[in-house]
Order: sequence, then structure tokens, then C-alpha cells
Amino acid sequence: MDVSDKQAAEPADEDSARLHQLGYAQELRRTMSAFSNFAVSFTIISILSGCLTLYGFGMKTGGPAAMIWGWPLVGLFVILVGLGMAEVCSSYPTAGGLYYWAAKLAPRNGAAWSWFTGWFNLIGQIAVTAGIDFGAALFLNAFLDLQFGFEATPGHTILLLAIILVIHGLLNTFGVKIVALLNSISVWWHLAGVLVIVGVLIIVPENHQDASFVFGEFVNNTGWASPVYVFLLGLLLAQYTLTGYDASAHMTEETKNAAKAGPRGIINSILVSLVAGWILLIGLTFAIQDYEGAAGSATGVPPAQIFIDATGATTGKFLLLICIGAQLFCGMASVTANSRMIYAFARDGAIPGSKLWHRINKRTQTPTNAVWLAAGGALLLALPYLWSATAYAAVTSIAVVGLYVAYVIPVFLRVRKGDDFEPGPWNLGRWGKLIGAVATVWVCFIFVLFMLPQGSPVTIDSFNYTPIAFLVVLGGAAVWWFASARKWFTGPKVQGSEEELAAVEKELKELG
Repeated sequence: MDVSDKQAAEPADEDSARLHQLGYAQELRRTMSAFSNFAVSFTIISILSGCLTLYGFGMKTGGPAAMIWGWPLVGLFVILVGLGMAEVCSSYPTAGGLYYWAAKLAPRNGAAWSWFTGWFNLIGQIAVTAGIDFGAALFLNAFLDLQFGFEATPGHTILLLAIILVIHGLLNTFGVKIVALLNSISVWWHLAGVLVIVGVLIIVPENHQDASFVFGEFVNNTGWASPVYVFLLGLLLAQYTLTGYDASAHMTEETKNAAKAGPRGIINSILVSLVAGWILLIGLTFAIQDYEGAAGSATGVPPAQIFIDATGATTGKFLLLICIGAQLFCGMASVTANSRMIYAFARDGAIPGSKLWHRINKRTQTPTNAVWLAAGGALLLALPYLWSATAYAAVTSIAVVGLYVAYVIPVFLRVRKGDDFEPGPWNLGRWGKLIGAVATVWVCFIFVLFMLPQGSPVTIDSFNYTPIAFLVVLGGAAVWWFASARKWFTGPKVQGSEEELAAVEKELKELG
């Protein structure tokens, strides 16, 4: 190899060099700043989506007491999970994220750990995309009902969901720059939106609930007799909202200084969301005028009824539009992160039709096909809402269980690795093993909790279909693994030597 060939094979910067060490070419365009990386995760967490779309669920499942005190309780454990993930992310800043980490950290059978981590992550990512855009469709349907008489029905909601997913697919098709810009705008939209909503709800209503109601009122409309069980079920609101921060890991191949920016994106998105989300929940609950009326609102969206009861129709619809905007930003970012995970998993041959889903749009250097698989999968997962009123809660449960199991597997493996773990520039030092162990116990607990029935008596309408969804998807993945994949899936693939990786990057650069 002559000098010019050697120079061509050398990566242009430390990020590309580290990616080469992990075995991959710099196929995606690395243009995202640390703030943009944080913005993706913060946007997907979206307190104006998760908190408000599950607020009606919280009103009957523990009420104000469960929502207000469940939020910091869950938040504490989420921070521990996030810290564990951030440490591993710093060591392995690649779009594969969780399943790549599992393969590298497993002491043996790395391919199996990687396979099942990836499938948990895949179903969780698709479910969280479905949950976010489904929530946006619910809120949009409520607004259209109030403004134009477009009745809030399951059929109309699913139609709006399909339209929203198509729009998000088109936005993500145009490339990373426009999405990164919108994600940056989204951060300020969320923060300003919370301040506007809470400010209006403090100033405008003539009457507010007292503190004893907001912080102490327990409501049980689930049919279950045990208040402890109901309180624990009510934790779904906080646990579902505080998901999606793995997006910072999935976007590391497009982020500058990824080994530090990725971990910081994970942690900062959780911390900012915790503070802003608690303020939002407290402000909204103080503003409730008619608890039963809001919980049973004809719009199907209790926060919309709270806004209108507290501030009047015009102002209430304005606040509702702020929420819808935030949810649309959130769904767009979720499709982005989901597509990167699909792209990376397909790159390693772990999804049926991997060659199709791994294909990169040469013009934009984005995984366009993976974008549309993410959008289509989300629509498919939400379709049971046409027959089951509890489908939305089930979708959120699937998102929580799928994502958090995928989150904690590499954290658990890092704990097992002990002092043999090679930390990146961002690490927890001697606290890493303890934090990871506590995070693992918490995830094992919520795995069981959110599989359980959420209403009594258990009927077709109230059935929690989360276990069935996991049985179908993960059962299929297990059958595929033992029947075939274990013979050929070896975990994350190395794309080639330094020279081969450089050739791939040169071709992309010339085509771009």
C-alpha cells in the first residue's frame, strides 16, 4: 500500500477512528452537535406527550396521589438506568446501541445476548413510536372534534395516526439536517410550552384544587381492591413518559464527539424532563375543576377537558394545540431513532429482509427504507384500538417492557464484567457496579408489573394484551434463533479492514 492509499484509509477524525475500531464505516453523515443529540432524546421523552396522553389513565389508576408521587419515585430509578446506559454508551458509541453493547459485554454466548436484546429494543422502539403518534392522533382528534365536529372515534383516530406516520416518514426521508433543526426547535417548544400551560393554568382559573387534593387524593376506578396494586399500576404514566432516551446512543454515529456527547444526551434529557414533567403534572392537577367530568370527557382526552373547564373554550383549544405540536415533534424524533436502530440491526443481518432495511439513501445518507418500516410497524401495533378501548395502555406497556429490558441487559452485563469493563471517557468509576445492580432489580420488577391486568374484571375490553404481543414477537425471534439464527448470527458484524471501510466512505462521499 503506497502513501496515498494509506492516507485515504485513515479516518478523518477521532469519532470515525473509534467507529472503525468498532468495525464500521462512517456511512451516516456526522453533523449533529451535542445539543442536537440531547434534543432527540428530550423530544422523544416528551413530557407534553407521555404525561398528558396517559393522564386519563392516571386519573382512574391512583389519581393525583399516584401521579404526583409516582413521578419522582420512578424518576429516581430511571436516572440509575440512564447512568448505567450512559457509561456503556461512552465505551461503544455506535448506532446499534444496546444490542451491540450486549454482544461486546457478554462473557460468553454474546450472539444470543445481542439477538434478544436487539429484538426487545426493536419491539419497544416500534411500540413507543406507536404510543407517541397514537397520543398525537388522540389529541388532534379531540381538537378537531371541538373545533369542527370531527367526532372522536376509534376509526377517526387511527386514520389520523396513519396520516401523522406518513408525514413523519416523509420528514425523515429528507435527511438528518432538517430533522436535527426541528429537534432543536422542539426542545424550546417543550420548555416554553410547559411554562405557558402551567402559567395560564395558574393565572386564569378562578378556582384551584387545594394542596391536600393534589398531593394526597387517591382514586381507584380500576375495579381492583388493593390500593398498593393500583398505585403500582399507576406508575405506568411516569415509566412510559421517561422512555426513549436511548435515542442519544442510536444517533452517536451522526454526532460529533460521540463518546461524551451521547452519554450526556442520555442523562441531561432525563434530568430536564424530570423537573419540567413534575411541574406540568402539578400545575395541571391544581387546575382540575370537575374531576369526574374530565375523566369521562367525550373528547376522550381528559387534559383537553381540564384546559377548557379551567380557561374557557378558546384558551383551552390554544393550550391543546401546544400539546399537539409537541407530540408531533416527539413522534418525528421517535421515527428517526427507531430507523437508526433498525438500520444497525439489519446491517448485522438480524431482521427478515435485512438487505432492504439496511439500504442507505445515497443522496441524503439516511436509512430511508428503515424509516418506513418503523412507521408501518407502529401503525400495525396500534390497530387493535379499533376493537379494544384499552389498546393504548397496552401499547405503552409494550414500549416500557421492551425498551427497559433492552436498556438493562447491557447494564447487567457490565455489572457482571466488573473490573474487566473498559470504560470510555464518560464513566461512573467505582459506582458503576452498584448503580447497575439497582437498575437491574428495578427493571425486573416493572417487567412483571406491566404485564399484569390493569382493570377488573378482566374481559376482552379490559384485557392487557402486552403478554400476547411479546409472545408473538419474541416467541418468533426465539424460534428463529434456535431453528436457524444461532447457526449464522454471530452478533454485530465487522464491515471490513481500515482500507475497506475507507473505500465505503469514499464511495459515499463521491455519490453525495
